[in-house]
Amino acid sequence: MGIFNEDAVQILRQRYLLKDAAGSVIEDAEAMIKRVAVAVAAAEDKRSYWEEKFYDLLISLRFLPNSPTIANAGRPKGQLAACFVLPVPDSIDGIFETIKRAALIHKTGGGTGFCFSGIRPKDDLVSSTGGVASGPVPFIKAFNSATDAVKQGGMRRGANMAVLDYQHPDIFEFIDLKEEEGVLQNFNISVSVDDRFMSGLAHNRVVEFINPRNGKEYGKNISSNELFERLVKAGWRNGEPGILFFDHINAANTLPGLGPMNATNPCGEQPLLDYETCTLGSLNLPLYVSGNADEDFRKRLDWKKLKEDITTAVRFLDDVIDANYYVFPEIEQITTANRKIGLGVMGFADMLVELGVPYASNQALELISELMGFIMTSAREASRLIAEEKGSFGNIDKSIFKGQLMRNATVTTIAPTGTLSMLADVSSGIEPLFGLKFTKEVLNGRKFTVTNRKFEETARARGFWSEDLMAEIAEKGSLGGVNGVPEDVRRVFVTSFDISPEWHVRVQAVFQSHVDNAVSKTINFPFDATVEQIKDTYILAWKLGCKGLTIYRTGSRESQVLSFSGDTEAGGAKATERCTDCTY
Repeated sequence: MGIFNEDAVQILRQRYLLKDAAGSVIEDAEAMIKRVAVAVAAAEDKRSYWEEKFYDLLISLRFLPNSPTIANAGRPKGQLAACFVLPVPDSIDGIFETIKRAALIHKTGGGTGFCFSGIRPKDDLVSSTGGVASGPVPFIKAFNSATDAVKQGGMRRGANMAVLDYQHPDIFEFIDLKEEEGVLQNFNISVSVDDRFMSGLAHNRVVEFINPRNGKEYGKNISSNELFERLVKAGWRNGEPGILFFDHINAANTLPGLGPMNATNPCGEQPLLDYETCTLGSLNLPLYVSGNADEDFRKRLDWKKLKEDITTAVRFLDDVIDANYYVFPEIEQITTANRKIGLGVMGFADMLVELGVPYASNQALELISELMGFIMTSAREASRLIAEEKGSFGNIDKSIFKGQLMRNATVTTIAPTGTLSMLADVSSGIEPLFGLKFTKEVLNGRKFTVTNRKFEETARARGFWSEDLMAEIAEKGSLGGVNGVPEDVRRVFVTSFDISPEWHVRVQAVFQSHVDNAVSKTINFPFDATVEQIKDTYILAWKLGCKGLTIYRTGSRESQVLSFSGDTEAGGAKATERCTDCTY
Protein backbone atom coordinates (compact mmCIF):
# COMPACT_ATOMS: atom_id res chain seq x y z
CA MET A 1 0.00 0.00 0.00
CA GLY A 2 2.60 2.50 -1.08
CA ILE A 3 3.46 4.71 1.85
CA PHE A 4 3.09 2.00 4.51
CA ASN A 5 5.41 -0.93 5.20
CA GLU A 6 4.22 -4.53 5.31
CA ASP A 7 3.59 -4.60 9.07
CA ALA A 8 1.64 -1.32 8.92
CA VAL A 9 -0.51 -2.72 6.12
CA GLN A 10 -1.48 -5.67 8.32
CA ILE A 11 -2.48 -3.28 11.10
CA LEU A 12 -4.47 -1.13 8.68
CA ARG A 13 -6.33 -4.13 7.31
CA GLN A 14 -7.35 -5.37 10.73
CA ARG A 15 -8.08 -2.08 12.51
CA TYR A 16 -8.65 0.83 10.18
CA LEU A 17 -9.66 0.06 6.58
CA LEU A 18 -13.37 -0.12 5.73
CA LYS A 19 -14.87 -3.58 5.38
CA ASP A 20 -18.07 -4.86 3.79
CA ALA A 21 -20.72 -6.89 5.56
CA ALA A 22 -18.71 -10.06 4.97
CA GLY A 23 -15.61 -8.55 6.62
CA SER A 24 -13.66 -8.07 3.40
CA VAL A 25 -11.50 -4.95 3.10
CA ILE A 26 -12.99 -2.50 0.57
CA GLU A 27 -10.51 0.41 0.64
CA ASP A 28 -6.75 0.89 0.41
CA ALA A 29 -4.53 3.20 2.46
CA GLU A 30 -4.84 6.14 0.09
CA ALA A 31 -8.63 5.82 0.08
CA MET A 32 -8.60 5.65 3.87
CA ILE A 33 -6.64 8.89 4.13
CA LYS A 34 -8.90 10.52 1.56
CA ARG A 35 -11.92 9.42 3.60
CA VAL A 36 -10.47 11.00 6.74
CA ALA A 37 -9.49 14.25 5.00
CA VAL A 38 -12.92 14.63 3.37
CA ALA A 39 -14.86 13.89 6.56
CA VAL A 40 -12.86 16.31 8.72
CA ALA A 41 -12.76 19.08 6.09
CA ALA A 42 -16.58 18.96 5.97
CA ALA A 43 -16.44 21.33 8.96
CA GLU A 44 -14.88 24.04 6.73
CA ASP A 45 -16.50 26.57 4.37
CA LYS A 46 -13.56 26.17 1.96
CA ARG A 47 -14.01 22.44 2.00
CA SER A 48 -12.04 21.44 -1.10
CA TYR A 49 -9.06 23.59 -0.08
CA TRP A 50 -8.81 22.00 3.35
CA GLU A 51 -9.44 18.49 1.98
CA GLU A 52 -6.30 18.91 -0.09
CA LYS A 53 -4.27 20.38 2.80
CA PHE A 54 -5.34 17.64 5.21
CA TYR A 55 -4.75 14.89 2.64
CA ASP A 56 -1.22 16.12 1.96
CA LEU A 57 -0.40 16.27 5.67
CA LEU A 58 -1.70 12.74 6.31
CA ILE A 59 -0.47 10.96 3.18
CA SER A 60 3.07 12.22 3.85
CA LEU A 61 2.85 10.70 7.37
CA ARG A 62 4.10 14.02 8.77
CA PHE A 63 1.04 13.95 11.04
CA LEU A 64 -1.44 11.31 12.15
CA PRO A 65 -4.52 11.76 14.37
CA ASN A 66 -5.60 9.33 17.10
CA SER A 67 -6.91 5.94 16.04
CA PRO A 68 -10.67 6.58 16.33
CA THR A 69 -10.37 9.45 13.84
CA ILE A 70 -8.54 7.25 11.31
CA ALA A 71 -10.94 4.34 11.81
CA ASN A 72 -14.26 6.16 12.10
CA ALA A 73 -14.09 9.41 10.09
CA GLY A 74 -16.58 9.22 7.24
CA ARG A 75 -18.51 6.32 8.74
CA PRO A 76 -22.12 6.75 9.91
CA LYS A 77 -22.07 8.07 13.48
CA GLY A 78 -18.29 8.33 13.36
CA GLN A 79 -16.97 8.91 16.89
CA LEU A 80 -13.52 10.48 16.45
CA ALA A 81 -12.13 11.22 19.93
CA ALA A 82 -9.73 9.00 21.89
CA CYS A 83 -9.92 10.43 25.42
CA PHE A 84 -12.91 10.62 27.76
CA VAL A 85 -13.51 11.17 31.46
CA LEU A 86 -16.84 10.16 33.01
CA PRO A 87 -18.10 10.93 36.53
CA VAL A 88 -18.71 8.13 39.02
CA PRO A 89 -21.53 9.08 41.44
CA ASP A 90 -21.91 7.52 44.87
CA SER A 91 -25.07 5.60 44.01
CA ILE A 92 -25.90 2.24 42.45
CA ASP A 93 -28.01 3.84 39.71
CA GLY A 94 -25.30 6.40 38.89
CA ILE A 95 -22.47 3.87 38.90
CA PHE A 96 -24.20 1.48 36.50
CA GLU A 97 -25.29 4.31 34.25
CA THR A 98 -21.61 5.23 33.95
CA ILE A 99 -20.71 1.60 33.20
CA LYS A 100 -23.26 1.61 30.38
CA ARG A 101 -21.93 4.88 28.97
CA ALA A 102 -18.35 3.67 29.16
CA ALA A 103 -19.30 0.51 27.24
CA LEU A 104 -20.85 2.57 24.45
CA ILE A 105 -17.73 4.76 24.27
CA HIS A 106 -15.47 1.69 24.12
CA LYS A 107 -17.57 0.35 21.26
CA THR A 108 -16.54 3.42 19.22
CA GLY A 109 -12.82 3.11 20.02
CA GLY A 110 -12.55 5.62 22.87
CA GLY A 111 -10.74 5.18 26.18
CA THR A 112 -12.26 6.27 29.49
CA GLY A 113 -10.95 7.61 32.78
CA PHE A 114 -12.75 7.68 36.11
CA CYS A 115 -12.19 9.07 39.58
CA PHE A 116 -13.60 6.67 42.16
CA SER A 117 -12.75 8.93 45.11
CA GLY A 118 -16.39 9.98 45.63
CA ILE A 119 -17.60 6.46 46.43
CA ARG A 120 -18.11 5.85 50.14
CA PRO A 121 -15.66 3.42 51.77
CA LYS A 122 -16.13 -0.25 52.45
CA ASP A 123 -18.38 -1.01 55.45
CA ASP A 124 -19.77 2.54 55.57
CA LEU A 125 -23.51 2.68 56.25
CA VAL A 126 -26.02 2.87 53.38
CA SER A 127 -29.06 4.57 54.87
CA SER A 128 -31.42 3.70 51.99
CA THR A 129 -31.04 -0.03 52.57
CA GLY A 130 -29.72 -0.28 56.10
CA GLY A 131 -26.79 -2.26 54.74
CA VAL A 132 -23.11 -1.48 54.36
CA ALA A 133 -21.17 -0.18 51.36
CA SER A 134 -18.77 -2.34 49.38
CA GLY A 135 -16.36 0.52 48.62
CA PRO A 136 -14.90 1.51 45.23
CA VAL A 137 -12.79 -1.59 44.48
CA PRO A 138 -15.67 -4.01 43.69
CA PHE A 139 -17.16 -1.40 41.36
CA ILE A 140 -13.82 -0.99 39.56
CA LYS A 141 -13.91 -4.75 39.00
CA ALA A 142 -17.47 -4.42 37.65
CA PHE A 143 -16.29 -1.76 35.19
CA ASN A 144 -13.48 -4.09 34.12
CA SER A 145 -15.87 -6.99 33.53
CA ALA A 146 -18.14 -4.82 31.41
CA THR A 147 -15.15 -3.72 29.34
CA ASP A 148 -14.28 -7.36 28.66
CA ALA A 149 -17.59 -7.73 26.85
CA VAL A 150 -17.00 -4.85 24.44
CA LYS A 151 -14.40 -4.73 21.67
CA GLN A 152 -13.39 -1.22 20.66
CA GLY A 153 -15.00 -0.52 17.31
CA GLY A 154 -13.66 -3.82 16.01
CA MET A 155 -10.16 -2.57 16.82
CA ARG A 156 -9.31 -3.97 20.26
CA ARG A 157 -10.41 -4.23 23.88
CA GLY A 158 -11.43 -1.19 25.86
CA ALA A 159 -9.09 0.85 28.00
CA ASN A 160 -9.68 2.61 31.31
CA MET A 161 -7.99 4.60 34.04
CA ALA A 162 -9.09 4.33 37.66
CA VAL A 163 -7.96 7.13 39.99
CA LEU A 164 -8.32 7.12 43.77
CA ASP A 165 -7.28 9.88 46.15
CA TYR A 166 -4.66 9.02 48.75
CA GLN A 167 -7.00 10.10 51.59
CA HIS A 168 -9.70 7.62 50.66
CA PRO A 169 -10.10 5.03 53.45
CA ASP A 170 -9.83 2.17 50.92
CA ILE A 171 -6.55 3.38 49.43
CA PHE A 172 -4.52 0.33 50.55
CA GLU A 173 -6.98 -2.07 48.94
CA PHE A 174 -6.74 0.04 45.78
CA ILE A 175 -2.93 0.08 45.80
CA ASP A 176 -2.84 -3.73 46.01
CA LEU A 177 -5.59 -4.15 43.41
CA LYS A 178 -3.27 -5.37 40.64
CA GLU A 179 -0.82 -7.28 42.85
CA GLU A 180 -1.78 -10.50 41.06
CA GLU A 181 -0.73 -10.36 37.42
CA GLY A 182 -3.60 -10.59 34.95
CA VAL A 183 -6.14 -8.92 37.23
CA LEU A 184 -7.96 -5.89 35.78
CA GLN A 185 -6.34 -6.12 32.37
CA ASN A 186 -8.61 -3.40 31.00
CA PHE A 187 -7.51 -0.85 33.61
CA ASN A 188 -4.53 1.23 34.48
CA ILE A 189 -4.72 2.50 38.05
CA SER A 190 -3.20 5.62 39.60
CA VAL A 191 -3.12 7.18 43.05
CA SER A 192 -3.92 10.88 43.25
CA VAL A 193 -1.65 12.87 45.59
CA ASP A 194 -1.22 16.56 46.37
CA ASP A 195 1.64 18.86 47.31
CA ARG A 196 0.78 18.57 51.00
CA PHE A 197 1.33 14.82 50.86
CA MET A 198 4.57 15.02 48.89
CA SER A 199 6.07 17.81 50.98
CA GLY A 200 4.97 16.00 54.15
CA LEU A 201 7.15 12.99 53.39
CA ALA A 202 10.21 14.80 54.74
CA HIS A 203 8.43 15.27 58.08
CA ASN A 204 6.47 11.99 58.12
CA ARG A 205 3.27 13.98 58.31
CA VAL A 206 0.06 12.18 59.34
CA VAL A 207 -2.46 11.31 56.62
CA GLU A 208 -6.08 11.65 57.67
CA PHE A 209 -8.50 9.33 55.88
CA ILE A 210 -11.65 11.14 54.81
CA ASN A 211 -15.09 9.66 54.17
CA PRO A 212 -16.24 11.20 50.87
CA ARG A 213 -19.87 10.76 51.88
CA ASN A 214 -19.69 13.43 54.58
CA GLY A 215 -16.16 14.88 54.49
CA LYS A 216 -15.36 13.62 57.99
CA GLU A 217 -12.34 11.66 59.22
CA TYR A 218 -12.85 7.94 58.90
CA GLY A 219 -10.88 5.13 60.46
CA LYS A 220 -7.32 5.17 61.71
CA ASN A 221 -4.85 7.79 60.48
CA ILE A 222 -1.43 6.69 59.23
CA SER A 223 1.91 8.30 58.44
CA SER A 224 2.56 9.65 54.96
CA ASN A 225 5.74 7.56 54.70
CA GLU A 226 3.85 4.34 55.44
CA LEU A 227 1.40 5.09 52.65
CA PHE A 228 4.14 6.17 50.24
CA GLU A 229 6.17 3.03 50.98
CA ARG A 230 3.16 0.86 50.14
CA LEU A 231 2.60 2.76 46.89
CA VAL A 232 6.25 2.56 45.85
CA LYS A 233 6.54 -1.15 46.67
CA ALA A 234 3.50 -1.87 44.49
CA GLY A 235 5.12 0.05 41.63
CA TRP A 236 8.37 -1.84 42.18
CA ARG A 237 6.48 -5.13 42.14
CA ASN A 238 4.78 -4.72 38.74
CA GLY A 239 4.58 -1.06 37.68
CA GLU A 240 1.17 -0.22 39.14
CA PRO A 241 -0.38 1.90 40.43
CA GLY A 242 1.02 5.00 38.82
CA ILE A 243 1.03 8.35 40.58
CA LEU A 244 -0.73 11.59 39.58
CA PHE A 245 0.24 14.99 41.00
CA PHE A 246 -3.10 16.75 40.87
CA ASP A 247 -1.88 20.03 42.35
CA HIS A 248 0.45 20.28 39.35
CA ILE A 249 -2.39 19.28 37.02
CA ASN A 250 -4.80 21.87 38.38
CA ALA A 251 -2.21 24.63 38.66
CA ALA A 252 -1.98 24.35 34.87
CA ASN A 253 -5.76 24.00 34.37
CA THR A 254 -6.68 26.47 31.62
CA LEU A 255 -10.34 26.39 32.75
CA PRO A 256 -10.21 27.09 36.50
CA GLY A 257 -13.71 28.58 36.37
CA LEU A 258 -15.14 25.13 35.68
CA GLY A 259 -13.58 23.58 38.77
CA PRO A 260 -10.70 21.15 39.32
CA MET A 261 -9.91 18.08 37.25
CA ASN A 262 -9.71 14.80 39.16
CA ALA A 263 -9.22 12.13 36.48
CA THR A 264 -7.27 11.50 33.29
CA ASN A 265 -7.59 9.44 30.16
CA PRO A 266 -6.20 5.86 30.28
CA CYS A 267 -2.52 6.71 29.72
CA GLY A 268 -2.52 9.73 32.00
CA GLU A 269 -1.49 12.38 29.47
CA GLN A 270 -4.92 14.00 29.23
CA PRO A 271 -6.49 15.36 32.43
CA LEU A 272 -10.13 16.18 31.74
CA LEU A 273 -13.24 17.51 33.43
CA ASP A 274 -16.30 15.27 33.71
CA TYR A 275 -17.71 14.38 30.27
CA GLU A 276 -14.87 16.16 28.45
CA THR A 277 -13.12 14.61 25.47
CA CYS A 278 -9.93 15.53 23.69
CA THR A 279 -8.80 14.71 20.17
CA LEU A 280 -5.11 13.95 19.81
CA GLY A 281 -2.66 13.94 16.93
CA SER A 282 1.11 13.66 16.57
CA LEU A 283 3.76 15.22 14.35
CA ASN A 284 6.33 12.82 12.88
CA LEU A 285 9.56 14.53 13.99
CA PRO A 286 12.21 12.72 11.89
CA LEU A 287 10.54 14.04 8.72
CA TYR A 288 11.55 17.59 9.65
CA VAL A 289 15.28 16.75 9.82
CA SER A 290 17.63 17.34 6.90
CA GLY A 291 21.16 18.60 6.21
CA ASN A 292 24.63 17.52 7.24
CA ALA A 293 25.17 15.50 10.42
CA ASP A 294 27.92 17.91 11.50
CA GLU A 295 25.59 20.92 11.57
CA ASP A 296 23.89 22.29 14.69
CA PHE A 297 20.40 20.86 15.17
CA ARG A 298 18.85 24.31 14.79
CA LYS A 299 20.03 24.42 11.20
CA ARG A 300 18.94 20.86 10.43
CA LEU A 301 15.30 21.25 11.47
CA ASP A 302 12.89 22.61 8.85
CA TRP A 303 11.26 25.16 11.14
CA LYS A 304 9.26 26.74 8.31
CA LYS A 305 7.66 23.46 7.24
CA LEU A 306 7.11 22.48 10.85
CA LYS A 307 5.21 25.69 11.56
CA GLU A 308 3.12 25.28 8.42
CA ASP A 309 2.21 21.75 9.44
CA ILE A 310 1.43 22.79 13.03
CA THR A 311 -1.01 25.37 11.67
CA THR A 312 -2.71 22.74 9.48
CA ALA A 313 -2.71 20.08 12.23
CA VAL A 314 -4.32 22.44 14.77
CA ARG A 315 -7.00 23.26 12.20
CA PHE A 316 -7.51 19.55 11.53
CA LEU A 317 -7.91 18.70 15.22
CA ASP A 318 -10.26 21.65 15.76
CA ASP A 319 -12.41 20.51 12.81
CA VAL A 320 -12.59 17.01 14.29
CA ILE A 321 -14.59 18.51 17.15
CA ASP A 322 -17.25 19.70 14.68
CA ALA A 323 -17.12 16.60 12.45
CA ASN A 324 -17.47 14.29 15.44
CA TYR A 325 -20.51 12.23 16.37
CA TYR A 326 -21.17 12.57 20.11
CA VAL A 327 -22.37 9.53 21.97
CA PHE A 328 -24.12 11.58 24.70
CA PRO A 329 -25.38 15.19 24.86
CA GLU A 330 -23.36 15.96 28.01
CA ILE A 331 -20.19 15.07 26.13
CA GLU A 332 -21.08 17.24 23.15
CA GLN A 333 -22.00 20.20 25.35
CA ILE A 334 -18.73 20.48 27.28
CA THR A 335 -16.47 19.32 24.45
CA THR A 336 -17.77 21.91 22.00
CA ALA A 337 -17.70 24.60 24.71
CA ASN A 338 -14.04 23.95 25.60
CA ARG A 339 -12.69 22.60 22.28
CA LYS A 340 -9.65 20.90 23.81
CA ILE A 341 -7.15 19.44 21.36
CA GLY A 342 -3.79 17.78 21.96
CA LEU A 343 -1.08 18.13 19.34
CA GLY A 344 1.98 16.07 20.20
CA VAL A 345 4.95 14.30 18.65
CA MET A 346 6.23 10.86 17.74
CA GLY A 347 9.59 9.60 16.54
CA PHE A 348 11.50 11.76 19.04
CA ALA A 349 14.20 9.12 19.61
CA ASP A 350 14.58 8.62 15.86
CA MET A 351 15.00 12.37 15.42
CA LEU A 352 17.79 12.39 18.02
CA VAL A 353 19.54 9.59 16.13
CA GLU A 354 19.27 11.57 12.88
CA LEU A 355 20.75 14.60 14.62
CA GLY A 356 23.46 12.61 16.40
CA VAL A 357 22.23 13.77 19.82
CA PRO A 358 22.33 11.28 22.76
CA TYR A 359 18.96 10.88 24.52
CA ALA A 360 20.42 11.31 28.02
CA SER A 361 22.28 14.56 27.48
CA ASN A 362 22.00 18.27 28.20
CA GLN A 363 22.02 18.79 24.45
CA ALA A 364 18.83 16.71 24.20
CA LEU A 365 17.18 18.79 26.96
CA GLU A 366 18.14 21.98 25.14
CA LEU A 367 16.68 20.61 21.91
CA ILE A 368 13.44 19.58 23.67
CA SER A 369 13.02 23.05 25.15
CA GLU A 370 13.48 24.79 21.80
CA LEU A 371 11.47 22.31 19.77
CA MET A 372 8.51 21.82 22.10
CA GLY A 373 8.49 25.51 22.96
CA PHE A 374 8.23 26.24 19.24
CA ILE A 375 5.41 23.71 18.80
CA MET A 376 3.51 25.11 21.78
CA THR A 377 3.86 28.74 20.68
CA SER A 378 2.98 27.92 17.08
CA ALA A 379 -0.06 25.85 18.12
CA ARG A 380 -1.39 28.66 20.31
CA GLU A 381 -0.84 31.10 17.45
CA ALA A 382 -2.72 28.80 15.07
CA SER A 383 -5.58 28.54 17.55
CA ARG A 384 -5.78 32.36 17.77
CA LEU A 385 -5.95 32.63 13.98
CA ILE A 386 -8.86 30.19 13.85
CA ALA A 387 -10.57 32.15 16.62
CA GLU A 388 -10.32 35.33 14.53
CA GLU A 389 -12.21 33.51 11.79
CA LYS A 390 -14.61 31.27 13.71
CA GLY A 391 -14.72 32.65 17.24
CA SER A 392 -13.22 31.58 20.57
CA PHE A 393 -14.31 28.52 22.53
CA GLY A 394 -17.55 29.03 24.43
CA ASN A 395 -16.19 28.88 27.98
CA ILE A 396 -13.34 31.33 27.38
CA ASP A 397 -14.63 33.68 30.11
CA LYS A 398 -14.04 30.85 32.60
CA SER A 399 -10.51 30.32 31.36
CA ILE A 400 -7.07 31.85 31.64
CA PHE A 401 -7.65 33.34 28.16
CA LYS A 402 -10.51 35.62 29.22
CA GLY A 403 -10.38 38.82 27.17
CA GLN A 404 -8.30 37.18 24.41
CA LEU A 405 -8.98 35.30 21.21
CA MET A 406 -8.39 31.56 21.49
CA ARG A 407 -10.17 28.75 19.68
CA ASN A 408 -9.08 25.89 21.95
CA ALA A 409 -8.75 25.66 25.73
CA THR A 410 -5.70 23.41 25.30
CA VAL A 411 -3.54 22.68 22.25
CA THR A 412 -0.70 20.30 23.20
CA THR A 413 -0.42 16.78 24.64
CA ILE A 414 2.30 14.11 24.48
CA ALA A 415 0.59 10.76 23.83
CA PRO A 416 2.25 7.31 23.69
CA THR A 417 1.41 6.77 19.96
CA GLY A 418 1.97 3.01 20.16
CA THR A 419 -0.04 2.00 17.09
CA LEU A 420 0.41 5.27 15.21
CA SER A 421 4.18 4.90 15.51
CA MET A 422 3.99 1.46 13.96
CA LEU A 423 1.99 2.89 11.05
CA ALA A 424 4.57 5.67 10.58
CA ASP A 425 7.49 3.28 11.25
CA VAL A 426 9.03 5.50 13.94
CA SER A 427 9.74 5.30 17.68
CA SER A 428 6.83 5.78 20.08
CA GLY A 429 6.03 9.26 21.35
CA ILE A 430 8.98 10.68 23.29
CA GLU A 431 10.25 7.30 24.49
CA PRO A 432 13.86 6.25 23.87
CA LEU A 433 14.41 3.44 21.41
CA PHE A 434 13.06 0.31 23.07
CA GLY A 435 15.59 -1.83 21.29
CA LEU A 436 17.48 -2.03 18.03
CA LYS A 437 15.73 -5.29 17.17
CA PHE A 438 12.79 -6.66 19.13
CA THR A 439 9.38 -8.31 18.91
CA LYS A 440 6.10 -6.51 19.48
CA GLU A 441 2.89 -8.40 20.09
CA VAL A 442 -0.25 -6.71 18.78
CA LEU A 443 -3.40 -7.63 16.89
CA ASN A 444 -4.71 -10.34 19.19
CA GLY A 445 -1.38 -12.10 19.60
CA ARG A 446 0.17 -11.37 16.20
CA LYS A 447 3.89 -10.67 16.58
CA PHE A 448 5.97 -8.24 14.56
CA THR A 449 9.76 -8.09 14.45
CA VAL A 450 10.88 -4.46 14.64
CA THR A 451 14.38 -3.59 13.40
CA ASN A 452 15.83 -0.11 13.67
CA ARG A 453 16.45 0.74 10.02
CA LYS A 454 18.78 3.64 10.80
CA PHE A 455 21.07 1.42 12.87
CA GLU A 456 21.18 -1.20 10.14
CA GLU A 457 21.95 1.50 7.52
CA THR A 458 24.70 2.91 9.74
CA ALA A 459 26.21 -0.52 10.40
CA ARG A 460 26.31 -1.33 6.72
CA ALA A 461 27.70 2.07 5.74
CA ARG A 462 30.40 1.90 8.43
CA GLY A 463 31.29 -1.68 7.58
CA PHE A 464 30.51 -3.43 10.88
CA TRP A 465 27.17 -5.04 9.96
CA SER A 466 26.86 -8.81 10.06
CA GLU A 467 24.10 -11.34 10.57
CA ASP A 468 25.80 -12.50 13.77
CA LEU A 469 25.83 -8.91 15.08
CA MET A 470 22.10 -8.44 14.43
CA ALA A 471 21.33 -11.81 16.02
CA GLU A 472 23.29 -10.83 19.15
CA ILE A 473 21.51 -7.45 19.31
CA ALA A 474 18.13 -9.18 18.89
CA GLU A 475 19.00 -11.41 21.87
CA LYS A 476 20.39 -8.71 24.16
CA GLY A 477 18.20 -5.80 23.10
CA SER A 478 20.87 -3.11 23.14
CA LEU A 479 24.55 -2.56 22.33
CA GLY A 480 25.62 -3.26 25.90
CA GLY A 481 28.15 -6.09 25.83
CA VAL A 482 28.14 -6.23 22.03
CA ASN A 483 31.61 -6.03 20.51
CA GLY A 484 32.61 -4.36 17.26
CA VAL A 485 30.41 -1.26 17.42
CA PRO A 486 32.20 2.14 17.29
CA GLU A 487 31.87 4.34 20.36
CA ASP A 488 30.20 7.25 18.54
CA VAL A 489 27.49 4.84 17.32
CA ARG A 490 26.98 3.44 20.83
CA ARG A 491 26.59 6.98 22.12
CA VAL A 492 23.63 7.74 19.88
CA PHE A 493 21.87 4.36 19.58
CA VAL A 494 20.97 4.03 23.25
CA THR A 495 17.85 2.17 24.38
CA SER A 496 15.46 2.53 27.31
CA PHE A 497 17.59 0.14 29.36
CA ASP A 498 20.78 2.12 28.81
CA ILE A 499 19.28 5.31 30.26
CA SER A 500 19.08 6.04 33.98
CA PRO A 501 15.64 6.72 35.53
CA GLU A 502 16.79 10.24 36.41
CA TRP A 503 17.34 11.06 32.73
CA HIS A 504 13.99 9.57 31.80
CA VAL A 505 12.34 11.92 34.30
CA ARG A 506 14.36 14.95 33.20
CA VAL A 507 13.29 14.43 29.59
CA GLN A 508 9.65 14.12 30.67
CA ALA A 509 9.88 17.24 32.82
CA VAL A 510 11.31 19.45 30.07
CA PHE A 511 8.61 18.30 27.66
CA GLN A 512 5.99 18.96 30.35
CA SER A 513 7.19 22.56 30.77
CA HIS A 514 6.08 23.22 27.17
CA VAL A 515 2.85 21.18 27.12
CA ASP A 516 -0.44 22.46 28.48
CA ASN A 517 -2.04 19.03 29.01
CA ALA A 518 0.28 16.26 30.20
CA VAL A 519 2.92 13.79 29.04
CA SER A 520 2.76 10.02 28.64
CA LYS A 521 6.11 8.38 29.35
CA THR A 522 7.42 5.24 31.01
CA ILE A 523 10.35 5.49 33.42
CA ASN A 524 12.34 2.28 32.98
CA PHE A 525 14.26 0.63 35.82
CA PRO A 526 16.63 -2.34 35.70
CA PHE A 527 15.49 -5.60 37.24
CA ASP A 528 17.72 -5.10 40.29
CA ALA A 529 16.42 -1.58 41.06
CA THR A 530 15.57 -1.00 44.73
CA VAL A 531 12.38 0.36 46.25
CA GLU A 532 14.41 3.31 47.51
CA GLN A 533 15.53 4.19 43.96
CA ILE A 534 11.94 4.19 42.76
CA LYS A 535 10.92 6.32 45.73
CA ASP A 536 13.60 8.88 44.89
CA THR A 537 12.39 8.98 41.28
CA TYR A 538 8.80 9.75 42.31
CA ILE A 539 10.03 12.61 44.47
CA LEU A 540 12.27 13.94 41.67
CA ALA A 541 9.36 13.89 39.21
CA TRP A 542 7.23 15.87 41.65
CA LYS A 543 10.01 18.40 42.29
CA LEU A 544 10.59 18.88 38.55
CA GLY A 545 6.92 19.63 37.88
CA CYS A 546 5.74 16.43 36.19
CA LYS A 547 1.98 15.85 36.34
CA GLY A 548 2.25 12.13 36.84
CA LEU A 549 4.58 9.18 36.56
CA THR A 550 4.49 5.64 35.19
CA ILE A 551 7.37 3.35 36.11
CA TYR A 552 8.28 -0.14 35.00
CA ARG A 553 10.99 -2.38 36.46
CA THR A 554 12.39 -4.66 33.77
CA GLY A 555 11.15 -8.24 34.01
CA SER A 556 8.63 -7.58 36.79
CA ARG A 557 5.76 -9.00 34.73
CA GLU A 558 5.50 -12.33 32.96
CA SER A 559 3.20 -11.05 30.24
CA GLN A 560 5.09 -8.76 27.87
CA VAL A 561 4.04 -6.70 24.86
CA LEU A 562 7.65 -5.97 23.84
CA SER A 563 10.45 -8.54 24.08
CA PHE A 564 13.82 -9.65 22.79
CA SER A 565 14.76 -13.08 21.51
CA GLY A 566 16.88 -13.71 24.62
CA ASP A 567 14.04 -13.09 27.08
CA THR A 568 14.12 -16.48 28.74
CA GLU A 569 15.57 -15.70 32.14
CA ALA A 570 14.11 -13.73 35.02
CA GLY A 571 15.26 -10.18 34.72
CA GLY A 572 15.75 -10.38 30.97
CA ALA A 573 15.24 -7.16 29.06
CA LYS A 574 11.49 -7.37 28.74
CA ALA A 575 9.07 -4.50 28.81
CA THR A 576 5.37 -3.93 28.90
CA GLU A 577 2.94 -1.20 28.00
CA ARG A 578 0.03 0.02 30.05
CA CYS A 579 -3.19 -1.34 28.63
CA THR A 580 -4.01 1.83 26.75
CA ASP A 581 -1.72 1.65 23.82
CA CYS A 582 -5.09 0.76 22.36
CA THR A 583 -6.55 4.22 21.80
CA TYR A 584 -3.83 6.01 19.86
